[in-house]
Amino acid sequence: MQAVLDYLKRNQARFVAELCDYLRFPSVSAQPQHKKDMRACAGWLVNHCRHIGLDARLCPTAGHPIVVAKTPRLAAPKRSEGGKPHFMIYGHYDVQPPEPLELWKTPPFAPRIVGRSIYARGSMDNKGQNFAHLKAVEAYLQTGTPLPCDLTFVLEGEEEVGSVSLAKFLKTHRAELRCDAVVVSDTDIPSPKHPALTYSLRGIIAFEITVRGPARDLHSGIFGGSVENPAMALARLLAQLRDAGGRVTIPGFYDDVAPLSAYERKQFARLPIKDCDLQKLLGVKKLFGERGFTPTEQRSARPTFEINGLTSGYQGEGSKTIVPAWARAKITCRLVPNQRPAKIRELVCRHIKKICPPTVRLEIEAGHGAEAYLVSPRSREAQAALRALEAAFGCPPVLMREGGSIPIVNDFKKILGADSLLLGLGLPDGNAHSPNEKFNLDCFAKGQAMSAHLWQELSRT
Repeated sequence: MQAVLDYLKRNQARFVAELCDYLRFPSVSAQPQHKKDMRACAGWLVNHCRHIGLDARLCPTAGHPIVVAKTPRLAAPKRSEGGKPHFMIYGHYDVQPPEPLELWKTPPFAPRIVGRSIYARGSMDNKGQNFAHLKAVEAYLQTGTPLPCDLTFVLEGEEEVGSVSLAKFLKTHRAELRCDAVVVSDTDIPSPKHPALTYSLRGIIAFEITVRGPARDLHSGIFGGSVENPAMALARLLAQLRDAGGRVTIPGFYDDVAPLSAYERKQFARLPIKDCDLQKLLGVKKLFGERGFTPTEQRSARPTFEINGLTSGYQGEGSKTIVPAWARAKITCRLVPNQRPAKIRELVCRHIKKICPPTVRLEIEAGHGAEAYLVSPRSREAQAALRALEAAFGCPPVLMREGGSIPIVNDFKKILGADSLLLGLGLPDGNAHSPNEKFNLDCFAKGQAMSAHLWQELSRT
């Protein structure tokens, strides 16, 4: 192990330069004009994996290609048959659109290093995080240090657009990819002094509500007051779905929500961010959330009903005096373990239809959905991950729930039968999905060391 760790320390400058090369690809999966950039980025990854000693290939899909890279001479026997344990490292090379471009201090695909941070789109989400694992495995291979396990990297190009191709790919290659656990570094940690294992993710349902009134926009002076205004009707409808205490009012919404255990609440209390720090970070006048829960619990362990977008009528310069023909809202609900997306969607739709006024027509269009994810923080694999975190960061790790969703981890469980270990390296101020995204280079280096220790610790479980 010392040879591995020494190799990592000696080569940090080169690793950062290579990460910059990776970040220069505008691999935006959501924008068709970047299709060639997506393929070029995937090809670069394949070549890089081969260069460091992995057996790598590019796997075409109906969408963007998937990169699969394995440690050499992957053992044929399963662990249960006397072979080495097999672990999978999942990541994604696609990134969010960089817009609005005018808010970037420098171009989003021209990496810039300031102090101990590297600024670029995808630096934290997710190129920097998955690259840390590649560098750790490189250190083993290039120093001739035996790996105690077999490893397979699966790096996809559609995470930011719903991982449409990956589930089918997992089913097709189930035998090849079956593993003891999946390692995912695509989450945050509270600070470099508080490395974290994320043991739960929230699920999600998305849908769009449209309220229609008159057959066309009407002159508000001539007709206003005699017909229902769809924008007003929608605003009143939405306002009924949450009370003043922050609680969702849809009947049955909380029926399957399991209460937090005393152990979990004790772990949450160890997290370093204070309410005033969160308020400052978010730039809000005052925090708001469901009464009876801390901000940490509200944003990671409680379900929500959120308006993501709201539009109606004239949006241009100046005034246009109309009663709009329609109003629309984009909605997502974040779900917690035990809540089933199909059930919650049915409850939400039924209640909205019930309270919709008869003066307008209601349309509800369903969007994507995913279950929440939960793995026991007391499992042997989780405890091994905590030991690896402490060895690398030199600080006792914390346990976290994450408020976001990574739907593919449920597919790893259902298709491959493997739990996921969520070992993030990003910091709360990393601006993922926002202008001036950045990745802390100390976390990059410590992430490599964590990965190096992880394979030793996991192989002993």
